[in-house]
Amino acid sequence: MRSYKFNWLKPVTLASIFLIIASGLFGQLQDTKQLGKDIEKYMTASIKHDYFSGSILIAKNGKTIFSNGYGMANFEHQVPNTVNTVFNIGSIAKQFTSMAIMQLVEERKLTVNDSICMYLNNCPPAWKSITIRNLLTHTSGIMNYSRLADWDEKHSIQPYTPEELIDLIRHLPLQFTPGEKFKYSNTNFDLLGLIIEKISGITYHDFLEKNIFKPLGMKNTGPVNPQKLITNRASGYYTKLNSFVNAPYENSALSFGSGSMLSTLSDLLLWDQALYSTKLVSQKTLDEMSAPFKADYGYGTEIYKMFDKNTIGHAGSQNGFSTMLLRFPEENITVIVLSNSDQASGGRVAKNLFGMVLNKPYKIPEPTAFEMLSIAYEKGGVEPTLQLCKELKKRTVEKFDEEDVLGRFGYDLLDLKKVKDAIKVFTYVIETKPKSSYAHDYLGEAYLYDKDYDMAMMYFKKALELDASNEYALKGIKKVEEALKVK
Repeated sequence: MRSYKFNWLKPVTLASIFLIIASGLFGQLQDTKQLGKDIEKYMTASIKHDYFSGSILIAKNGKTIFSNGYGMANFEHQVPNTVNTVFNIGSIAKQFTSMAIMQLVEERKLTVNDSICMYLNNCPPAWKSITIRNLLTHTSGIMNYSRLADWDEKHSIQPYTPEELIDLIRHLPLQFTPGEKFKYSNTNFDLLGLIIEKISGITYHDFLEKNIFKPLGMKNTGPVNPQKLITNRASGYYTKLNSFVNAPYENSALSFGSGSMLSTLSDLLLWDQALYSTKLVSQKTLDEMSAPFKADYGYGTEIYKMFDKNTIGHAGSQNGFSTMLLRFPEENITVIVLSNSDQASGGRVAKNLFGMVLNKPYKIPEPTAFEMLSIAYEKGGVEPTLQLCKELKKRTVEKFDEEDVLGRFGYDLLDLKKVKDAIKVFTYVIETKPKSSYAHDYLGEAYLYDKDYDMAMMYFKKALELDASNEYALKGIKKVEEALKVK
C-alpha cells in the first residue's frame, strides 16, 4: 500500500482564498481581514499536527466570507483540494433522509407515530412498537450494524444490498425499549431509506434528487458510486504513523439512508440556506425537526450550545473522510468542514473556526504525542520510540496514556507489516498497564499476525481473565482456533 509523508501536505496559496471584506458584516464578530489571517495560521498548524486535508467554508447570511482548499484531493496525482472538490460527507446525509421523510409526512403518506412495520418487509415482532420517530431520533433500540464484531474486516467490504445489510441485525434483540433512550445507530436511517422507497415507489436517491437536490440547485450532490467517474472527487485517506495511505472503497450499500453521500461546500451552503425558508417543508415541520428529542438529537440533526450560541449540525465519518456542517441560526452563520483525512476531525476544526468568527478562545493545534512518536520511529526505530514514551510520561503539557496512544501506534505498525516492532510496543504497554485487558488483547493480536498461535492464545485468554466482556479477545480466540484448523 502506497503512503505519503505528511510534510507533503501544503496549504493552498493565499491567492486562492475567497475572502469577502465587507464593513459591518459581522458587527461584534471578528474583523474579516484579521479573520483570514487567523484562519490561515490555524489551518497551517492543523495541516502540520492534525494532518488536515480538505476544504472549509464560513458564511454569514448565506454569503461566503471565507472559503479555501488545503492539501490534496489526490496525493498520487498531486491534485489539490479546492473550494469545488467533491467529498464523501458521511452522516451529514442523515439530514437529507430526515427531510425526505418529513416531506412524505406533509403529503400525508405517513406519520412519525406510525409503526415501522407498516412499511417494512419481514419486520420482526420486536420492531412493531418502534415508530418512525424512533428511527429519526436514534431511540429505536435497534443495533447499529457497523458495531458488529466483524464489521471492519468482513461485512464493510461485502456488496450487500440495503435489505441484506439489515438482515445482519434483523434477528438480534433490541438493546432497549423503544423510546427509552438515545443510542446512535446507522441501521435506523437505512430503514428510513427503505421506507422512503416503499412509499414513494422510486429509489431513495431518485427521491432525494427530485425533491431536494434539484429544487435547491444542488448539482454536485448524490450517492457515492466507486465505479462512476465524478469530476473533482476527492480520494479518502487513512493515516499510518506519519504517512497517508489510501482508504479502501466502501460498500455501495452504505450510500443509502444513513450516510455516504457526495457533496461540495457550495451545495451544502444551498442546503443550509434552504432550512431558513419553506422551500422544502413548512416552518412547523422545520421546527419539529430541529427540536431535541433525547440526548440533544432531533430528526437527523444534533442540537446543542456552542460558545453559548444555539447550534444545529451533524458530523460525518466514512472511509478516510471526516466532515462537519454547523449552523448557528440566531446569527445565520454557517461553518462547513469537509476533510479527506480520517485523522483530521471535521468537528474540531469547525468548532475552532466558529470560535475565531466570534472572537472566542480557540486552540491552535500543537505537536501531539503520536506525532512525536511517529517521527522518532521514522528516524531511529522502535527503541528510541519507547524511550521517548518514558520521557513523554513525565511531561505535563499533554496527558499521555500508553494504552490509548501506543495502542493506535502498534496497530499502525501491524498494518505496515512491522510485526516484531508492534510486539515490542504492545509488550511495553502491558508493562505500564499490567491490569489492562485491552493491552493484553493488543499483544495477542500482534502474535496472531506473527503466526505465533500459542502466544496469541495466551494473551487473549489473559485479556478475558481481566475482563470477561472483552469482545476483541473473544474474537481473537476464534481467529486463533480457525488458524489452527487450517494449519
